[in-house]
Amino acid sequence: MYWAEDRVGKDRIKNSYAYKKILDKAGLVALGTDFPIEEVNPMLTFYAAVARKDLKNYPENGFQMENALSREETLKGMTIWAAYSNFEENEKGSLEKGKWADFTIFSEDIMTIDIDKVPYVLPTQVYIKGKKVK
Repeated sequence: MYWAEDRVGKDRIKNSYAYKKILDKAGLVALGTDFPIEEVNPMLTFYAAVARKDLKNYPENGFQMENALSREETLKGMTIWAAYSNFEENEKGSLEKGKWADFTIFSEDIMTIDIDKVPYVLPTQVYIKGKKVK
């Protein structure tokens, strides 16, 4: 966001990082920990998709907020829609009978807490294929 407009131009920036626009056209958008350009931390991915800011609170009112995703859309983008994008929706991405049961329990509810607290939420328990690993 700091330099994107300089690289792609004023006209093309309007369609850059256009997650909501992609979701509206495609019906889903897959998100990952390196999407857009964040350190590998799912809390930062979640925060960036919803708040459209970095940890320095830049930009103050969020980057192109018309393309922000809701918390529910972001959660789906990081779970079931990401699994779908890898052709793995039958094995993972949601908690259903017959799936792998990969899930994390966090110290706070990322769906309801103040969005600016999300980057600091920690995992308290992690399960992979139904087995507790943390």
